Order: sequence, then C-alpha cells, then structure tokens
Amino acid sequence: MVKHMFLEDVNNLISDDKWLIFQNEYNTEVNPRYETLFTLTNGYMGVRGTFEEGSEGERSGNFIAGIFDKSDAQVREIVNAQNWLRIKLYVEGEELSLDKCQLIEFKRILDMKKGILFRSMLIKDSKDRITRIEGYRFISRSDRHRSAIKLFVTPVNYSGVVGIESIIDGTVLNSADSPKHRVKHLKVADNSSLNKSGVYLETATIDDDIRIATGSAVRLYHYEDKEKNNIAKFKRFLPLGERSIEYFEFDGTENKTVVIDKFIITYTSRDVKKGLLKSTVEKELFAFAGEGIDKELQRHIEVYEELWSVADINIEGDEEADKALRFNIFHLMSSVNENDPMVSIAAKALHGEGYKGHVFWDTEIFMLPFFIYVHPKAAKTLLMYRYNMLDAARKNAALNGYKGAQYPWESADTGEEETPKWGFDYMGNPVRIWTGDLEHHITADIAFAVWEYFRATEDIEFMLNYGAEIIFETARFWVSRCEYVKELDRYEINNVIGPDEFHEHVDNNAYTNYLAKWNIKKGLELINMLKEKYPEHYHAISNKICLTNEEMEKWKEVEEKIYIPYDKDKKLIEQFEGYFDKKDYVIDKFDENNMPIWPEGVDITKLGDTQLIKQADVVMLMLLLGEEFDEETKRINYEYYEKRTMHKSSLGPSMYAIMGLKVGDHKNAYQSFMRSANVDLVDNQGNTKEGLHAASAGGTWQVAVFGFGGMEIDKEGALNINSWLPEKWDKLSYKVFWKGNLIEVIVTKQEVTVKKLKGKGNIKVKVKGKELTIE
Repeated sequence: MVKHMFLEDVNNLISDDKWLIFQNEYNTEVNPRYETLFTLTNGYMGVRGTFEEGSEGERSGNFIAGIFDKSDAQVREIVNAQNWLRIKLYVEGEELSLDKCQLIEFKRILDMKKGILFRSMLIKDSKDRITRIEGYRFISRSDRHRSAIKLFVTPVNYSGVVGIESIIDGTVLNSADSPKHRVKHLKVADNSSLNKSGVYLETATIDDDIRIATGSAVRLYHYEDKEKNNIAKFKRFLPLGERSIEYFEFDGTENKTVVIDKFIITYTSRDVKKGLLKSTVEKELFAFAGEGIDKELQRHIEVYEELWSVADINIEGDEEADKALRFNIFHLMSSVNENDPMVSIAAKALHGEGYKGHVFWDTEIFMLPFFIYVHPKAAKTLLMYRYNMLDAARKNAALNGYKGAQYPWESADTGEEETPKWGFDYMGNPVRIWTGDLEHHITADIAFAVWEYFRATEDIEFMLNYGAEIIFETARFWVSRCEYVKELDRYEINNVIGPDEFHEHVDNNAYTNYLAKWNIKKGLELINMLKEKYPEHYHAISNKICLTNEEMEKWKEVEEKIYIPYDKDKKLIEQFEGYFDKKDYVIDKFDENNMPIWPEGVDITKLGDTQLIKQADVVMLMLLLGEEFDEETKRINYEYYEKRTMHKSSLGPSMYAIMGLKVGDHKNAYQSFMRSANVDLVDNQGNTKEGLHAASAGGTWQVAVFGFGGMEIDKEGALNINSWLPEKWDKLSYKVFWKGNLIEVIVTKQEVTVKKLKGKGNIKVKVKGKELTIE
C-alpha cells in the first residue's frame, strides 16, 4: 500500500501496489507520455492525463466517442472537445503554476483496479508559501455522463486568501502543437451560468452542428466539516469568450485543509435533442452535486470490480509482466461502450489524436478477441458498429467498381473511407498514403471477426440477423475483386497492400488472398448451414441482398482457384509475388528496448525494394488460420520472417510471441511479449504521446491467453489448452467465457487446472491433448 498521500481517507482508497502506475517526477519532456498512460475513459468519453492547473507543453484532450468533424482537416477526425479539467489556484493573487513554482514533492498514481487518478504535491511559490495539494479524479463507469475532481488544499506555513478558478475551456484545438496542421472543430453555442448552480458551455461542430454540452459546479468546504458547509466568501461568473469560468475566494488557514469538489456533466446531441441539452445537463448536475462525489465513486468502483472479476490475469513470479499486462487490460476494457453500437474503439482508443480517432482492422483482429472471451456483450456491440456501417461499405465497393461490401481502411462515424491521402515517411518527407486505396484485407478481417465471435459464443441470433449478411456481402466483394488469368487458370488479387505496409502496389499478397479465399469459403458454408437449419432466415437474407444460386456457383469457382504464392520445396509462403526477388537484409542488432535496429546499408526511403517488413504478415496469416498449416510450415515461415521484421508497428511483437510459442522459440516469445506489454509504459515506439497502442494492448492479452496460456480452438471447434510458462513464471491464471460458460484456467509448470465458475451443462476441453469433461 502506498502511504504517500497526506489524508488517511485518500490513502484508504488506493489499491495495492500491483494495481498502481506511478509518476514520481514532474518533467515536461515525459509529461506527454504520462498524459496517455493516465488517460481516464469510460468508453463514452476519454480525458487525457493532463494536470488540472495546466502545464507547459501539455497535449490536453477530451474525446467523445462518435463526435467527428472535418472542417479544415484532410479528413473527418475525432473532435477535441472543451476541456473541463481546469482548476487554477492562487495564493494572495499569485498563481500556483507547476512551471514557475518549486515542486518540493510530487507524485501521481493511476489506480487500475478502481479507475482513479490520484495526485499529491507540495508546492512553494515566490514568497516561500508552501501549499499541499492532493486528491483524485475519475470518469464514472456507472453513469457515463458524470465525472468528478476532488482536491484537498492545505496552506502549510501561511494563512491568507486563496483563489480558485474552475474553467470549462472551449479554446481547444486539434493538432494544437503543430502550427501547420492546427484545426478548430468547435464554435461556442452557449456560455452561461446555470440557474441552480454552476456554469455551462455548449459547443457545436463546424460541419454538422453536433452539440457538446458541459456543465460544472464547485463546492468548497472544510475537510473536517461533515455537513460540507460553504466557505467561499466571494464568487464570480466570467463568460470569457470561449471559456466559461467560475472564480471563488476563501480564507485559507495554516494547516487547515479545504476540500474542492468539482462535478462535471457531459451530454451531446447524440444523446438528447439539441433543445433539451441545457435543461438535461442542469438537472443532472444539480442531482450529482446534491448527492455528492462519494456515492458515485462507490458505484464506479463496483463496476470496475465486476469487470476485473473476469478480466484480471495473475502472473506469479514476474511482477513486471504481471503489472504491464494488467495495464494493457485496464485501458482496453475501459475504452469500450457496450451500450453504443454506433461507435467502435479507435487505434489510439480515446487516449489521443493519433490516427485521427479512426477505426482500423486493429479492432477486429487485435482487440476483439479480448472482448469475445472476457466481455461478450461488448464484443457484439463492436461488431454491430460494422453492421451499422454495412450500407456505407456497400457504397464504398460500388464507388470502386466492385460488388458487395468493401469496408474502409479507416472508418469514423459515417463508415466511409477516411484515410488521409498524404502523410510523412521516416525522414519527415511528404508521401502519398495508399492504404485507403489498396489495403483491402480489412474486409476479410471483419468477416473473420464475425465468425470468431459466433464460434466462441454460439450467438445464433446475432449470426442470423446481422453476422451472416456481413459474411455474404464481404464474400461477394472478394469474388468481384479477384481477376481471372486465363493462361494460368487462376484468380489473382493484384495491386494491394498487405499487413506489411513497407510494400505497396504488390500482387497476390498471401495474407490477403488466403483471407479472401477463407471469406468466400465461409460464406458458402454458412449458406449451407442456413439452408439446412434456418431456411426462413436464408430466404429472407438472400431476398434482401439478391443472392442467387448462379452467383454461388461463381463463388465456388473463385474460391477453388485463388492463387497463393508458395515455394513447395522450401515450404515458404512468399509474402507476395516477387518478394523473394527483393534485396535481402537480416536483422541482427537491437536497441536498449530490444527493438530492431535498421541493418547497415538500408535506404529507409526505399524499403519496398527490400525484404524487410514492417510487421507480421505471413506469420499473422498462420496465426489466424492456424488449422490450415502444419507445424513444419509454421516453424519455417516464422524463422524466416522473424529475422526480417522491423516491428515498426506495435501490432507485430504480440503476434510473433504467440507464433514463437507454437514453434518452440520460447526465449524470443517472452522478449516479444514484454516488447508488446511495455510498448506504452516504456514508450518503445517513441509515440505514446499520440495515444494508447490499443491493438498492442489486445495483442498482449492474446499472448497471455493464446500463447503462454495455450488456449486455442481446433478444427472441430473444441477448446484446447496447450500452455507453456516462462522460466520466472510460477503460475498463470485467467478466466474466459466459452459458449456461455465462465471458466478459469490455472497453469503451473506441473499441471493445468480448468474449472467452470458458472454456466449450464458440461464442457469438453482438451488439455495437452487429453480430453476432459468439466462439469
């Protein structure tokens, strides 16, 4: 237990050390990283871990899921909404600035068990007055519209007038730290005081007039006063342009602690009609302030307790791995709103502006498995986002001259393609971004995710009403995307980008072609299943999307003849046609974070001319469709591509860790796991300030469960456990939902135990090849 906090009731809130992430010094160079690490989110809203006072070089961010705008940007991007964190303190008129005053003590703590950010500091101003400021904030998981800040302010060696500014700041920008790319997405619609108590700032997006409404109220009282009587002797409301400000003053007494409670309510016009926003916020704010912070905090903590009761994974014998894994799980499970099927989880979650808040394949391939097995309701909601964007995917396919549904590489709130056309290479040179035009594998990735969810949950209602339509329309896209080469009697998919984005405009990328083949084949299997078991649903879907028997015959022909580049003699899958003809480099040097160093002589502006790859591509294919490949093929391809992967995407290490375990490369598997688990904690990609590596978080969970935990589904659809523990691990335990049953798997070096915690009926599980029946 950390006993740094000054007040005992704050100390009592803080969890054990294994749940805590610390920031022990104030440093403007590393603060942006901690702003991401200390982001609090409830899936509806994410607020970066900046300081209430503000600080030099901060990247403040308040991101609300589903609120996008283009304005003067290249494409639609998530809007940085008004910042309600601001609380500035003044002693006899002098601001207690983090950058101008002396910080005698400083600590911040993220409590992952409870979703609370704690802080404590001792600050000395220019007159040598010392003030202790401590407290916490949270964004409620119980009521997603509620947030709160509680600060305890103690004049240590003086008495005098203390001033407080509580601010809702609407001057926020996107890309604020880049003069070349700054964008203003909001204009103020209403800046006013509320009749009952507090202030109100309502903004509107430039393009679509989406409204964001924030109300805040402040309560000031002495710490020892159980009735919480007001001590403010002066109060003023200041509607200063785009800022809504309440200013208070009270008489500070030496060594007497004052409590500042700030209550925040947020609604948007996605939640209620525009005309009802202000009255809704005022009503909710009055109720929240009347009830107090403590009750809402307790409900918030209870939600996290329930989530952790399934999600937590325990590693005994390796504290670093245990905490790093927990960090990834915390942020991943905090980033979903299981009640909103119109939003998904972005590549950087709600933790920053990186990738403009867009949704990629990251969600379905890297994050979704966690939700499928830990929070199935949330998994279904994430897939419903894709179903709700199916018409946009159909439109996208038609615009590109194809049939069926083609999902965009980057998606926002409309489901249309939002990939920027221009970006920058590793040298800072402007480059054309082709992923939106050519990285088509995402369409099969989404179909794959639909099937994975169904296989694990047996949610037939979802499959009949939503999932089957996605699989059919994506299969239809691939059939139209394939080109028939008469002289070779085969179908090809040319001019694409695979998962490895170093190589653009390639033909017959193995990952893309194999997943397309799988997508079409699964569509045909599903048609047969529906015809046999649910004919009325099949007829309804086939009539809706005009699916004919003649078209199915075409599907069969294409599926059988899709070309997969493969060297039969070497058992090597060629990443794409011509890949083996590229200049070959082998990676043999690594930096202090165990990340690959560019091989000597490589021109990083011409990576497409080499065999170096950005991330797992062929290895990714063999993981997703493991039952399609024998063990020797997996080993040979893993060994070949592992030596050529630069891991310039955070998506790669976790996939190599899992495949490494499957082929017996245990040492590198553990290193890859730690690379993935620490990607944000040690910032080994150098860009944590842009937001969470959410896909890596999901991949880290996959390594723990599918890799070391050994969980996999075989060809017959049976659950298998083939675990392996690193040398320093004594025990690994995790829980998953499997076909409606919650089971716990406990792995030691001596044995594997599988228990059913809740559910109906018996479960058959194969543990290291031996079939068991779990009652």
